[in-house]
Amino acid sequence: MKKRSKSTRRPARSSVAPRVLERSGTPSEEAKRIALLAAQAALDKKASEIEILDVTGKVDYADFLVLMTGQSDRHVAAIADAVEEQLGKQGFRAISVEGLPRGQRVLIDFVDVVVHVFQEDSRSLYDLDGLWMDARRVRVSDPAPGRA
Repeated sequence: MKKRSKSTRRPARSSVAPRVLERSGTPSEEAKRIALLAAQAALDKKASEIEILDVTGKVDYADFLVLMTGQSDRHVAAIADAVEEQLGKQGFRAISVEGLPRGQRVLIDFVDVVVHVFQEDSRSLYDLDGLWMDARRVRVSDPAPGRA
């Protein structure tokens, strides 16, 4: 009988297999869609300072970084859960979630999109906005009517 190794990763909330995005010189439309869905889920949970950075060609691990701020550890955790849940409903499962349950900074990896949910002090400390100041910003729309 084969022995199964225990995984320390959180079980995915979606039973749908993750979609694998292809790497290229330009970001895929699907990666952009994931970033925008993550931003919308964060807006729905009242996250602030939401930015989508296009880092295509600048790093090899992602096309987009989605940055956002929560007011407390509970707020950060609620935002992260909402992002993971909303993307799961669309068939996108995170391959990794780091930083929970502490909630100072949560990283959610969706392959070509990495979502960072920070508390204000942690966001200042990591300063990803400054690190990637030359990255193109993708406009984040306001919540759709009736979704505030």
